[in-house]
Amino acid sequence: MQIDKITTLIDKTDAKLAVLLCHHNADPDAVCAAFAFSRLLKRLRPKLKVTISAAQGPSRLSKSLLKSLPIKLTAQPHIEEADLIVLLDTNTIQQLDEWSGQVKASNSPIVVIDHHASHPDTERLATVSLTDEKAASTCEIVHQLFREAKVKPTKVEAKALFLGIAFDTRHFIIASSATFKTVANLIDAGLNAEETLPLLSLPIDLSERIARLKASKRVKLKKMNEWLIALSHVNAYQASAARALIRLGAHMAVVVGQRGDKLQVSLRACRDFYEKTGIHLGRDVAKPLGDYLHGMGGGHSTSAGANGVGDVNLALKCCVKILREKFKRNI
Repeated sequence: MQIDKITTLIDKTDAKLAVLLCHHNADPDAVCAAFAFSRLLKRLRPKLKVTISAAQGPSRLSKSLLKSLPIKLTAQPHIEEADLIVLLDTNTIQQLDEWSGQVKASNSPIVVIDHHASHPDTERLATVSLTDEKAASTCEIVHQLFREAKVKPTKVEAKALFLGIAFDTRHFIIASSATFKTVANLIDAGLNAEETLPLLSLPIDLSERIARLKASKRVKLKKMNEWLIALSHVNAYQASAARALIRLGAHMAVVVGQRGDKLQVSLRACRDFYEKTGIHLGRDVAKPLGDYLHGMGGGHSTSAGANGVGDVNLALKCCVKILREKFKRNI
C-alpha cells in the first residue's frame, strides 16, 4: 500500500519534522489536500511535527476557505530542517518559486502526491511518487490514503477533502464515478455537502474583472482545422482570463503574463477539444512550452500551465508552433 511507503520512510529516518509544500498561489485542492494529509500523518505518527506552506501564499479563494477550516499555513517553511518533504498538487519544482532550490539541495526524502501528468524532473527527485492522472483531484488521492490506513476522516477532514474535490472538478462537472464514490464516503463521515459547497462561491473582484476584459480586448484568434485558439496576455489572473475566453467561445485559450523577464502561462481547453484532437494540454503543450521558456510546464488534459523566462510574443508563437505540430501528427 502507498501509505505504508510513507510511514516506512518516516520510521526509517526517525523523522521529527515533515514539511508539506503546495504550488504558488495554492488553490483549494492543494491547500485542502495538504491539510487533510497533515492530519492523517499526525494520527498515524503522533510525535511527528507537520507544517504546511504555499509558495507566494494561497489563492484568494483558498484564503476565504481558511476562515471555515482550521488550516494553518507557515509563511517560511524550514525546508533545510525537514526530515521529510511532501509536494502536494505540485508536479514541477518550479511551482515552488524560491523554495525550489532548497528542495533540490535537500538530502531528505521527497514524497510527491499529485494528480497531474507526472514531470520527469520531479519523478527523478521523488523518493516516493504517488501520482494518479485518473484522479480528478489530489484530495481524492489523499482520501485513498485514509482508506488504505483504515482511518475514517473526521468531519472537518471530510469537509476539506470535499472542497478540494469540488473545486478541481468544477463543481463535479468533470467528476468520474470514483469521485462520486469518494464524496459518498465523505458524507458517511459527517460531511454536509449542501452547507459546504457554497463556500467555493466567491464574487469576482474588480481587478480580476478588469484582467478578464483586457485579455478579451487583446485576444488574437488562430483557426486550426475547425478549432478556434484564443491567444492573449495580461499581467495578472491569467487562469481566470483563459477560462473566460473559453466561456466566450474559444475551444482553447492561452494567456501569458509577464513580470520582468519571468513568464506565467495558463492554458485551458473545452472537453470536446481534448476528446476529438487527443491533444493533452499538460503533456503535449505545457511541458514543451516550459522547456522552451527554460522553465517547467505541466497539468491536466484541459487545464495546464507553464512558467519560465522570455518574451510574451515569443511564448505565444512557440505555443502556436507546438499546436500546429501536434495537429499535423494527429491527422
